[in-house]
Amino acid sequence: MVKPLKSLEFRSSALGDLRAFPGAARREAGFQLDRLQRGLEPGDWKPMATIGQGVREIRIRDEDGAFRIIYVAKFTEAVFVLHCFQKKSQRTAREDIALATQRYKELVRELKS
Repeated sequence: MVKPLKSLEFRSSALGDLRAFPGAARREAGFQLDRLQRGLEPGDWKPMATIGQGVREIRIRDEDGAFRIIYVAKFTEAVFVLHCFQKKSQRTAREDIALATQRYKELVRELKS
């Protein structure tokens, strides 16, 4: 039986940030997000427990650099995309972690109310 597609919900500026990715990275991001909507694992991901329980990061690499999509898919309502950005160094910038953490906390508050 085919599972219904889970909806995607972009938090704050995440959709605009994703649209700013170069073409190849944007296409790969769309493919990976489609996999999430179908209940599948993305090709390259890692847990981001420092941000929140169930938060993960999709890792995309191409000739234009390294790109990241931080999301949470554990809720029944939707796959929530918290933050999309280009990675500039080996470690994820503190600002990116803080922004995703803030958006995760806001999301959890909204879902509880």
